[in-house]
Order: sequence, then C-alpha cells, then structure tokens
Amino acid sequence: MKAAAPPPIIVLVRPQLGENIGKAARAMLNFGLTELRLVAPRDGWPNPDAGPAASGADVVLAEAKVFDSLADAVSDCTTIYATTVRKRGVSKPVLTPAAAAAEVCASAGRSAYVFGAERSGLETDDVALAHAIVTVPINPEFSSLNLAQAVILLAYEWSKHAPSEAEGGIALASPPDGPIAAPAPHAEMEELIRHFVRDLDTAGYFFPADRTAATLRTLRTTLTKTGWSHNDIRMMHGIITALGRKKKGL
Repeated sequence: MKAAAPPPIIVLVRPQLGENIGKAARAMLNFGLTELRLVAPRDGWPNPDAGPAASGADVVLAEAKVFDSLADAVSDCTTIYATTVRKRGVSKPVLTPAAAAAEVCASAGRSAYVFGAERSGLETDDVALAHAIVTVPINPEFSSLNLAQAVILLAYEWSKHAPSEAEGGIALASPPDGPIAAPAPHAEMEELIRHFVRDLDTAGYFFPADRTAATLRTLRTTLTKTGWSHNDIRMMHGIITALGRKKKGL
C-alpha cells in the first residue's frame, strides 16, 4: 500500500504579532497540522502573546522552529506553495487551496505552505523561491484575509484530502449533534392558539370584526410554521399569561 503523504508544513515569514502566531497555531491544530516554522519573527521567539491566542494549541507552539531565511525553513521540502496574489515578474502556476491540497496529498515528499507578514504579505523574492502560488478566490470588493483565516482555509482544504486514521493520518470529526427536542403533539399547538385568541380578544385585538377570520387564519399559519416543542409551547403560554397581567401597584 502506498505510504500516506506527510502533512504540509506551515511557514510564517516575518510574522509581526505573537497573537497572530498563536491564532495560526490554533487554526492548524483544528485540522491536524502541527509543524510550524517561523522565519525571522519581528518580536523574537518565544512570544508571550502567542500562548493565550492559541487557545490550547500549545503542542504547535512548543515544537515551532525559527529560521533566519525562508530558504533555510523549507530546505527539506520538495514542493513549496506561496500563499499570495500573483506577483509581477514572477511566473508560477496558480492554484486554488483545493487544488494545492490535492497535490500535497499526492506528493511523496514534504510540502510547505508559506504565508507572509500580516501587513505586507510575501515579498517577490519569497514567491520566487516557491514552486506554485496558492490564491483564495475572494470577493474583489473586500479581499482582506487575516493570517489565521488564510491558514485555516488551507488547513481545511488539506484535511478533506488527508489520509484517514487507519492510513496513518489523524481522525477528524464533526462536533457531536446536540439533542433536539421532539415536536409537540398538535393538540398542544391548538391549545396555544386558543390561549392566544382568548387574550387577544380580551385586549380588543380583532378589529375590525369583519377581518377576524382572516386574522385568525394568519395567526394559525404563523404559529404552525415552526416545529414547536413541548417546552416551547409551555414558554409561550407563560409569556401570554404574563403579558395579560396588570403590573403590581397600578
């Protein structure tokens, strides 16, 4: 059986804020990526602001490696993807995150996703070192992605192609569904409608009289649109009763 391709390495080039490094680590671990490399972080490393922002992704931060140059950071990689818009003077294949993920998972060697600094992104020389550009299709009227968002997009696309736990990968799972209350019997809804009608009639809501039938029909249609549970209906009974009470002292 063919060996599973190793997970991609995440490389942050000249990251500026420790908080953003922590958020990127959190995004990585959400989808099973753990190898983080930092190239010349502006405020040095380790950075005390990274831990709280990582929200528990401490294993990623603890194992993060620091390099002086991008070339050093990716020296053991066979395929390097620069996450950026197209750069003038640089002719590279341009891939979507999904296409890049498919390539990574089909590769026999190590791959790296390279991200630039928060404000300026990757420089032309950084992109020139890569084998391909990865660009996220995005709203041209608002094309602002922060670092962690960019990391999580690529990590998520990789996870969809990644090997399963049986194949040596990591087991990813959707959060468990919470219990949903069963819809109440229709008899309970009828009682709620009668309660509405009694109190609305007392309050003089049905006016003019010749519109009463149409108003009742609209009320019934509105209330029966949703799958009310027993507790939903009990709560509505309580609300109607409370609204009908006079305030104490009046």
